Amino acid sequence: MVNITLRVLSKPDVERLALTFRNLGLDWDERVLPSIGNEVLKSVVAQYQAEQLLTQRDKVSTAVRSELTRRAAEFNILIDDVAITHLSFGAEFTKAVESKQVAQQEAERARFVVMKADQERKAAVVRAEGESEAARLISEATRAAGAGMIELRRIEAARDVAGTLAKSRNVTYLPGGEGGASRMLFQLPG
Repeated sequence: MVNITLRVLSKPDVERLALTFRNLGLDWDERVLPSIGNEVLKSVVAQYQAEQLLTQRDKVSTAVRSELTRRAAEFNILIDDVAITHLSFGAEFTKAVESKQVAQQEAERARFVVMKADQERKAAVVRAEGESEAARLISEATRAAGAGMIELRRIEAARDVAGTLAKSRNVTYLPGGEGGASRMLFQLPG
């Protein structure tokens, strides 16, 4: 439901004043204008969608004025001004607009989630290709350098472990027995 209030400024055609009073009476404005005003308003509003009544309010007002001026002239009434002073919608329309906005926001959010997932998938493919290329290069380097390369990496890793253990106060190294027995590391409170 649409609730519209019009303000209409009118006057009788002075040249036909006697005819107007004779045919319509002294209360010509109260008898004719509400009737043709409602008729014109309904016919003009029917040409627009509810959203357009808000977004194209000036255009609607101009159309109402034009049609009302034409219809009032049939009764020897001149229209000076027409303005839409109030425009509101029923609770159903307001709820429908809110639901539409929520649906649009959810659709936009879903598009964003899909786009994000697509970007993450592409990033995973690029990362996998990079890891594959790195593994291939390491494999080629190992083949080219032989076992020396692996031994060098083992020594570098052992040096890193030894440096970490040397800096830690909570790790104690106990030498093992003779003949290459294993060494043990213990976490002791510091």
